[in-house]
Amino acid sequence: MTTTPAAAAGVCPFTGRSSALPLDGNPHVPTPALAEFRENGPATPIRFADDHEGLLVTQFGMAQAVLEDPRFTQNPRRFLLGPPEGEVHDVDQRAKDALAVADILSLDGDQHRRIRRSVTARFSVKAARGRREAVRGFVTETLDAFLAGPNPGNVTNDLAAPISVRSHCLVLGVPDSHVQLFGDTFAKPTTTQRKFDVIRELLELVRLSPGDNVFSDLIASDLTAAEVEGLAWVLSVSGRDSVAYMISMSVLTLLKHPEQWELLKREPELLPGAIEELVRYNTMFLTVFSRTALEDMEIQGVTIPKGQSVTVSPVGANRDPERFDDPSTFDITRDSAGHLGFSHGPHGCVGQQFARVQITEALTQLLTRVPDLTLIDAEFESPYPLASYLPTYEAPPVNVTW
Repeated sequence: MTTTPAAAAGVCPFTGRSSALPLDGNPHVPTPALAEFRENGPATPIRFADDHEGLLVTQFGMAQAVLEDPRFTQNPRRFLLGPPEGEVHDVDQRAKDALAVADILSLDGDQHRRIRRSVTARFSVKAARGRREAVRGFVTETLDAFLAGPNPGNVTNDLAAPISVRSHCLVLGVPDSHVQLFGDTFAKPTTTQRKFDVIRELLELVRLSPGDNVFSDLIASDLTAAEVEGLAWVLSVSGRDSVAYMISMSVLTLLKHPEQWELLKREPELLPGAIEELVRYNTMFLTVFSRTALEDMEIQGVTIPKGQSVTVSPVGANRDPERFDDPSTFDITRDSAGHLGFSHGPHGCVGQQFARVQITEALTQLLTRVPDLTLIDAEFESPYPLASYLPTYEAPPVNVTW
């Protein structure tokens, strides 16, 4: 994804237009407007980039309800911040056909369930745990190189990003010979067409030499060729940046709260709960993809007419004091299970269990091998840059010494 410059509050960094979505703030100190919205009710009127008058949900209970309600559709796709000029997919007809039938981020109902079901086994708790040893090996090698490099070092670029790329390639089935190509294509700015070209090359390699991985499963499934290509594209562009973000932000957060870092060193059994709190506290998505009502409805006392679009703010919902006591405080001993950091419902993050494994392995080795890790700085100031016109935070360069 392409990072934007830091955005002034109320101004879309992509279009320069006035934005109803408040953009001041960062993951640790979100814009106070989200709390103000929530205090005035579970949902707030907000104008989308196409001038549609919709709703922004910042209250936890209503957010959960919207995300799991089948009376919403993912279409039409509406954004609060764009899309900006030039961001619309400029791809060949084959790619357009693939996206039309297999983009699980925009599908509904039976088609969504059928496409998603083809990969859910690979991302189950059991499957994620089965890859733990391989991920541990990647983390060890990457941390070895990191510690052998310059001191101070950049966690974001030189530790979190390589771990996420290699782990992503592992689960998808990208051959070792093509890991660099995958990283250059999907972890750096490239065109959508270029991404599809690489996907086609990778699928052909896996077709000739199948293995125990997602791409092999897709090829062997009853999905059409277009569905295989479209889903492979979605899975390649999704998730990697989120894991890299969470590893970077987890290190930053723990080192900014040294008492929590020390507690984890003394009591490593707290790490699973700490991961949930880290995801809650550092929620990446200011909003998720919008949903549009298929019929007139009422949720949490809010009337939503047919055709109105609603978007949920995980950042806002995860700071709801009705759900989390003292939500602005980072506390690894709190029970943060059920947060919306990985979204929720049928469109919740399919790879969240594997993400937890990667974050856990990275933090475990840092805590045990580099116990004196110290934060020097994190270069972004508030407001944080956004990674996409679907407003998601970008992790700053987290510079550390040891």
